[in-house]
Amino acid sequence: MTADSGHAGSVEEPIGHPTGGLPTPLAETLRYGPFHRALRESIAHRGLSLARLRAHLEQLGVQVGQSTLSYWQRGLRHPEVPRAISTVRALETVLRLPPSSLLDLIGPRTANTYAPRPVATWPDHAPLLATFDSVPEAARGNADLEVLSVHDTVQIGMHREQRSITTRLVVRAVRQGPDRYLAMHHGDDGSLIENAMVRSGEGCRQGRLRRESASRNLAVEMLFDRRLAAGEEHVFSFTIVDDTGNATPGHHRTFRDTCGSYLVQLSFHRRAMPARCMKQFLASADATPVDVDELVCGLGGVVSAYFGDVGPGIAGIAVEWS
Repeated sequence: MTADSGHAGSVEEPIGHPTGGLPTPLAETLRYGPFHRALRESIAHRGLSLARLRAHLEQLGVQVGQSTLSYWQRGLRHPEVPRAISTVRALETVLRLPPSSLLDLIGPRTANTYAPRPVATWPDHAPLLATFDSVPEAARGNADLEVLSVHDTVQIGMHREQRSITTRLVVRAVRQGPDRYLAMHHGDDGSLIENAMVRSGEGCRQGRLRRESASRNLAVEMLFDRRLAAGEEHVFSFTIVDDTGNATPGHHRTFRDTCGSYLVQLSFHRRAMPARCMKQFLASADATPVDVDELVCGLGGVVSAYFGDVGPGIAGIAVEWS
C-alpha cells in the first residue's frame, strides 16, 4: 500500500465542513490571491496528492481531470465560470477552507455564452497568412471555431523522418457561418516544404494552399461542405505528407485557446525505433517543459500521449534517437 506524501493523517480523515486554524500565510493567500497560489498552498497544507484530491472530489459527485487540477494550481489555466463553480466549491469542502474563499478568487460569476473572441494569430506565420487576403481575418485565425478535440497520428519512416501527419478534429461554431478551417504546418529541419502534399479526409475538402520555403511553413484551407450554424459541431480530417526532413525531434501542436482533449500518436518504422519518447507541455515556445513523462513504445512501435483540458500552450511528444 502506498500513501501520499505530507501529513499522512489528514489524507484518510473523512471529508467534513471547513475548519479554522489555517496558517497565517495561507489565510493571507486565500484573501488576496491569486487563485492558483491559493489552491496550491491549500493542497500542500492538507497533504493531498492530486490523485487523492481527485478521488475525494469524486466522492462528492464532482468529476474533474487530474491534469485540470495540475494546470489550475500552476496557473497554466483558470477555472471558467459558471461551469467550474461547483468544482471550486467542492475543492473548498475537501480542503476544509472557508466558504467562497477560493470561489472569490476566480472572478465574477458571469454567464458563459458564445461571445465574440479576439482573433488569435500565428506571429511567425503572418506573411503566409497575409496571402489569404480575400478571407476575413476571423477565418484566418479560426476565431469562429472552438476546437473540442484533436487527434494527431504521425507516421515515422525507416530513416527516422516524419512521413505524414493525419489530423482529426472536432470543432464547434461559436457564431453563425464558419465554413472552413485554416491549418498550419511547420516542416522539420531539412524539409522541402514545396514538395509537401495535403490529402483531405471526411468532412472537408482542400481549398487554397500556400507555402514559404525559407521558414518551411505551409498553410491550407480545409473547406466544409456547408456553413455551420452557431453551436453546431463538425468532425473532419486531413493528412499532410511531408517526408523530406531530417530525423524528426517529435511532434508538437500549438493551442492558442483551450481544448477539451488532445491525443497524439507516433508510429515508428520497425527499423527506426526511438531511444526515448517524452510527453511534454510548454506554456510557450521558450518555456521550460512541464508535465514531462517518459512514454513506453508499445506493440507495433506506437507511442501515445493524451492531454485533457489542454492549452493555451504547446503539447506533444519529444523524441530522442540513439
